[in-house]
Amino acid sequence: MTAPTQLDPRPIYFAATAWVTELLHNVDAGQLGDPTPCTEFDVATLGSHLVATVGRAAVVGEGGDFSSMPVLAEGHDADAYAAAVERAAAAWADDSRLSAMVTVPWGEVPGAGALWGYINETLVHGWDLAVATGQPAEADPALVTPVLAAVKNFLPAHIRSSDEVPFGEVVTPRDDAGLTEQLANWSGRAPFTRA
Repeated sequence: MTAPTQLDPRPIYFAATAWVTELLHNVDAGQLGDPTPCTEFDVATLGSHLVATVGRAAVVGEGGDFSSMPVLAEGHDADAYAAAVERAAAAWADDSRLSAMVTVPWGEVPGAGALWGYINETLVHGWDLAVATGQPAEADPALVTPVLAAVKNFLPAHIRSSDEVPFGEVVTPRDDAGLTEQLANWSGRAPFTRA
């Protein structure tokens, strides 16, 4: 992923995961079967996917194969997510991991590029979770601003018709959409109304 090279992605990644941890902490058990803007997941499976995504980021940081990790983890709650984040923090603690070449679902990239991709996934799925559960859906704009710029470069609108790009067509943001919603729109998320 082409990303702002002057920025260390780790503080942004772990701030984004802290936001998601708080969102997961506030999910009510009665909401686990509710739909989300990510139409393939309900709230519980979205939580499982969020845990698995951090697990994949940890494995990549450790120099392992992302495909050795499942797309859905066994846990789906804040505790499981926080444990995965702790592992990821240890995996990415060494500065040399940012320049090491790693393989991720979108190709072979330097470690920093992998983390920028995982930041995008964290924020977009965080938005999914927040709107599905009626929580404030905007992360800190300081986190989202560099990610939105990087993603617009990495995932331009014209490549969405390719079968190899797992993102929907860009959705035009609402006039009052915040930056996190705009990031979700860029990934193909339409406005979502809770049932």
